[in-house]
Amino acid sequence: MTTPRVTDSAHAEDPSGLDGLAFHPRTPADADSWDTTSDALLARPAVWEDEPATTASRTPATPRRGPADPVKALMHRHRELCERAVDPLEIAAGLEAHGVTDRTAARFRHRDVFSLAEELYARVPRGEAPTPARPGRGLPRPAAADFALVLLTLLPGALCALAVAGLRPLEGIPRTAATVTGAVAVTVALSLCLRRGPLRAQRRTVPALRLWTLWLLAYAAYGTDLPTRIMVGGGEAAPALNAGPLVGLALAVAPAAWCAHLFSIQARRRLDGSRGLEEFASGARPLLLGVVALYVGALVALLAVTRLVLPYDDLAPVVALGVLLFLARLLVVHHFPAAAATGLAAACAVEATAILLLLAGRLPGCGFLAAPVEAAVTAWGASAVPAAACAAAAAGLLAHATAALSRASAHTQ
Repeated sequence: MTTPRVTDSAHAEDPSGLDGLAFHPRTPADADSWDTTSDALLARPAVWEDEPATTASRTPATPRRGPADPVKALMHRHRELCERAVDPLEIAAGLEAHGVTDRTAARFRHRDVFSLAEELYARVPRGEAPTPARPGRGLPRPAAADFALVLLTLLPGALCALAVAGLRPLEGIPRTAATVTGAVAVTVALSLCLRRGPLRAQRRTVPALRLWTLWLLAYAAYGTDLPTRIMVGGGEAAPALNAGPLVGLALAVAPAAWCAHLFSIQARRRLDGSRGLEEFASGARPLLLGVVALYVGALVALLAVTRLVLPYDDLAPVVALGVLLFLARLLVVHHFPAAAATGLAAACAVEATAILLLLAGRLPGCGFLAAPVEAAVTAWGASAVPAAACAAAAAGLLAHATAALSRASAHTQ
């Protein structure tokens, strides 16, 4: 009489359990590559053998996790990520960034990426040195530090308002010198806001971001009525400063920082309470839209108040520009600087193209080039060009941010 015994032929040939599959630290091409690997690891053939039912012939089985341990292979592949992680959420975000989805986690015998990350975090040993505290999880920030950040976000608006007020009684060279001094002061204050607090980028950004931002701000200050002046033949004169939009946008730095901080904190809380990537994404999307709507409301209120003191023609292009800059900075803060630069560059390209077409239309026989822009300016005013450019770019960035910022990997430090 014999009793059947299940043996793992692949394990017998390869004691490591990997059966010749090479696992080296590398980034997978896509999520399907994980599925292929996990299929190869999980599809282990079993061979039934007959064995005499004698006590002497039985040997104690070595404890192991199964015929194949795909989690062990994944652990070796991402050992560096697992060793430096301060909690399982960071591992989950890293796996998601490398193409691992909940469907892929099921091939590794886990219900979702979060559960898989918890096992990796538990199985990978870490050094004896204490892990650094994640922002927002350690001791609370001192009240003085929070108050200093609030004052810092108010500084650009205050300096811009003072600079504009100081320009009114000046003329000629003193006015030019005061304009340059005020621009430098506001730029320094804005740079400090972008280097500290909620608007600070954790990683390196795209250098062209500064160039595109300066173009958009300069167009808002000097170029709003430029299409009209070109059409009537007055484009050669020096443009006048339109200070109202600049003051309103500078004042909007404070609500932008507050909204960015609110989004980061709430997203982290949702990430802590989520048990799957889809669950987190479904909660992060309405959170983002709500924060953007909150910022738009604050921006419109500030611009309306500013417009009472420093009148200007149209509110729409300034609102569109403010939303575009806010979305671009939000993407930069959460590690998507290339997308932010693309959106700003697209708006700059539309504005520059409109001006170039109007100038080209003044050449003999080239009036047809300027006809579309002239029709738009005649129908909706000169502000239609920057409003359309910034609104279209902002819509594109919002669509991209809705997808990108609903990923767990966007909320790691």
